[in-house]
Amino acid sequence: MFIRYNLFAIVWACVIFLLILMPGKQLPDTGNLFSIDKIAHFGVFAILSFLMIVGFAKQKTNKDLNKLHALYGLGISMFYASVLELSQAVVPDRQMSMADLIANTLGVIAGYLLFLLIYKFSFR
Repeated sequence: MFIRYNLFAIVWACVIFLLILMPGKQLPDTGNLFSIDKIAHFGVFAILSFLMIVGFAKQKTNKDLNKLHALYGLGISMFYASVLELSQAVVPDRQMSMADLIANTLGVIAGYLLFLLIYKFSFR
């Protein structure tokens, strides 16, 4: 039952991982804070945290995960975003960026806010 409700989050996390592994020369050159790159970072991690929180809330296999779905979803998404950003140091033509990490963090928070907007009354 865990996989059933979390399959989308797992697949999306794999997609993000593959995007992070792309060498920097294949990416468009963007430099400012509100560039396409930052919007992409924001968007992919908003989707990830939303999918995780929904999946954790709907699964019934692990009671703690179900009860604290938002806390686990936010924590795992933030950890994943941080690790992936740090791992860019070993990818050719890529580097860790504090602006990217901020965009990732804001995206994770936005995913949680989206969850609240959609499911606020469903899980009471």
